Amino acid sequence: MARGRVVLLCALGIDNFGSGLFLPLALVYVTRVVGIPLALAGTAVTIGTLAGLVVPPLAGRLVDRTGPRAVVVGAQLLQAAGTVAYLVADGVGAVVVAAILLAAGQQLFHSSLYALIAEVAGDVPKDRPFAEVGMVRAGGFGLGGLTSSGFLTWFGASGYSVALAVDVVTFVVAAALITSVVKPVHRAAPRARSSGVLHDRPYLALILLSGMFGLSLDFFLIGTPVFVLDLLHGPTWLPGAILFLLTVVTSAGGTAALRLTRRLNRVAAMRGGSALFAAWCVVSLGVLLVPPSWQAGYLLVATLVYAAGDLVFGPRSGALAEAAAPPEAKGRYLAAFQYAFTFAQVVAPVVVSLFSVSSWLPWVLVGGCACLAVVGLGRLGPRLPRDAVTPVQS
Repeated sequence: MARGRVVLLCALGIDNFGSGLFLPLALVYVTRVVGIPLALAGTAVTIGTLAGLVVPPLAGRLVDRTGPRAVVVGAQLLQAAGTVAYLVADGVGAVVVAAILLAAGQQLFHSSLYALIAEVAGDVPKDRPFAEVGMVRAGGFGLGGLTSSGFLTWFGASGYSVALAVDVVTFVVAAALITSVVKPVHRAAPRARSSGVLHDRPYLALILLSGMFGLSLDFFLIGTPVFVLDLLHGPTWLPGAILFLLTVVTSAGGTAALRLTRRLNRVAAMRGGSALFAAWCVVSLGVLLVPPSWQAGYLLVATLVYAAGDLVFGPRSGALAEAAAPPEAKGRYLAAFQYAFTFAQVVAPVVVSLFSVSSWLPWVLVGGCACLAVVGLGRLGPRLPRDAVTPVQS
């Protein structure tokens, strides 16, 4: 099992390295390489992403019946196919098809990932395993973002295609590692039937509120390059540098953040993280008042606020969702929890496209959602299982 944990961490790091190469540049790629205007590009990606809405229920049932390993591997191969489709896209229709494939793979992956991590970790509280995975994935994603900046610097516009090609390879390698080393667990038939997520109102509320602060995550990833390159006309290296800084902080600070917030219950930690996301929106909007020569440094400092929010809420949100799910339906519950981030993936491109209307409106919308999450989580906490909310002392 120890070898399986190490290999899983390596595979997820490789997977996220590839994602870091392309995902932050997705809209920029569609506008600059495929040649579609920003507003139309955001709409095309959103239409494709809507296809992911049908995936989590299927993924949850597959996980409960067959185990998460096979589902995760299939998801990585589907994402590889979606990336190839982006690589050959030449118009709006092709972009929609590519977005459908990639979004379906992403939803399948994230709907089964936490179940796989929990299975490999064994019968222990999941805060620390989720934090360790978050650190490795953050490191891989940030390194990918930095590498993509290097590709753009060295190869110019061709760097986008190079990043996409490498992304395909990383998906295939990660899938091969998980298939060959991470062994599936023998699964017994469930002894009880859950009434289902749709009848669990507190869990549904947790999904909704998680989607509100989850919007900050996707907005950061795809909105930062657009804001920096298209609105501020900043240097091409800056989006990659921002991701690299985020990498350094989140890949090194995950377990430390758990220790520093160990006296907070999981809901309180998530509220604090969401408040920090709202603060990040306010601080980032302030760059419009800063002289151009200071903007790069200012945005790097603002990234530290975002990183702090990510460190505080990230592991706790996954641990809370896992602990609040009934054992006999954990796959379906964790897959349903993915709808929080599906919401963010669907809405974020539309929010980013609003930069074509106003430089401040997207920041206000994202910050407002983060504030609503702070208030809503405060009211939801007492309705969730006490042992799921109680912090893990480490």
